[in-house]
Amino acid sequence: MSNPGSIDISGEPAVITRSQHPVSRANISPNALKVLYRLRDAGYQGHLVGGGVRDLLLGREPKDFDIATDARPEDVRRLFRNCRLIGRRFRLAHVLFGREVIEVATFRALQESPDSEARHVDEDGRVVRDNVYGTLEEDAFRRDFTVNALYYNINDFTVIDYAGGVDDLKSGVLRLIGDPETRFREDPVRMLRAVRFATKLGFRMHPDTERPITRLAGLLGDIPPARLFDEMLKLFMGGCALGNFEALRHYNLFGQLFPQTEQSLTHEEQHFPLTLISHAMENTDKRIAENKPVTPAFLFAVFLWQPVRERAALLEAEGMHPAHAMQHAGSQIIAEQASTMALPKRFSLPMREIWVLQLRLERKGGRRSLRALAHPRFRAAYDFLLLRAQAGEVPEALGQWWTEFQEQNPQQREQEVTRTRPKQRRRRRPRRRTSGGES
Repeated sequence: MSNPGSIDISGEPAVITRSQHPVSRANISPNALKVLYRLRDAGYQGHLVGGGVRDLLLGREPKDFDIATDARPEDVRRLFRNCRLIGRRFRLAHVLFGREVIEVATFRALQESPDSEARHVDEDGRVVRDNVYGTLEEDAFRRDFTVNALYYNINDFTVIDYAGGVDDLKSGVLRLIGDPETRFREDPVRMLRAVRFATKLGFRMHPDTERPITRLAGLLGDIPPARLFDEMLKLFMGGCALGNFEALRHYNLFGQLFPQTEQSLTHEEQHFPLTLISHAMENTDKRIAENKPVTPAFLFAVFLWQPVRERAALLEAEGMHPAHAMQHAGSQIIAEQASTMALPKRFSLPMREIWVLQLRLERKGGRRSLRALAHPRFRAAYDFLLLRAQAGEVPEALGQWWTEFQEQNPQQREQEVTRTRPKQRRRRRPRRRTSGGES
């Protein structure tokens, strides 16, 4: 299969027997097994599919388990009381077990349905609605990458491979199924998924898959902002933020997600703000590896900091007070970014507070330091300041001062506040004028 577009969909699949692969039911979620067994007992096909099978074959622990079946979404809902149907573009069944969600998708067809309401493609080739159901074989060739088109059969514990995914797993190759340009036009988000999977798996993209990405990057402009936000979380909060950031820039995709940031990166000074973002991505990956919390608000604050700084400087030049300029700049940049990628309000407020607190942290000393320390967003703003110091935007001594100030006891802080209190300029009393002339 030298060319992804040359896959013969009429060929027989490779069937890897239980003795030839490492996938074990012991490593599959008990809830996923419940769904598979109930589908089977009701007379339906049920196969574990996608990333779960891929990761098990690679000896990794899957994050979630998806199932493909010939049962229609309504049939799945009848089988499971704990089921809800979601999606318009792709109708899916979610079977809920507490916090775990088992996603069940009906086999999709290859060909267009005569029912125009079931499948619709816009003028750019993007599929905007697709609920045409088909067979297991058709479903395999509708999937995006060969390594995601592997099916684990609960009946005999075999792995079914129609598209050469097992060979690509062994070779470390990420390859689109079908003609790459057509598949990217059907769903431009596949370009982001290609970057994410290649980085996550440590695979190289097949040249045919890689070639059209830079040229088609602009198609992401047609994707709803809310969907891009979801993809952003997967890219930057999955433990491979730094690698994904670098790859996105390489393929001209980052600018489609953060156009203002990309613009600021074109005129960086002494590698700033690139170093700030790189340090933040590296720090994010480290925190995730250590099971520490990471918030999208902090990541967005990092990505948009340079555009906010530049806008605030313009407002200050027009005579606005620095604090007001920072607040206005933050609100403007957030509003502009939201037209490209959704920014929930629960994240936009903390972002603005992190930015405004930078001005207060830059003016250390005096009572204002105690007030800044008591601010509920202080810790995030302090971490942000340390990144700026690491990137060379502010002196490292400033970050060190705040580190030591936090570690002091209340009495030591009081002494430090008194010692560093800004000197008040004594106001001169006006000289009294004596009435009358000289005596």
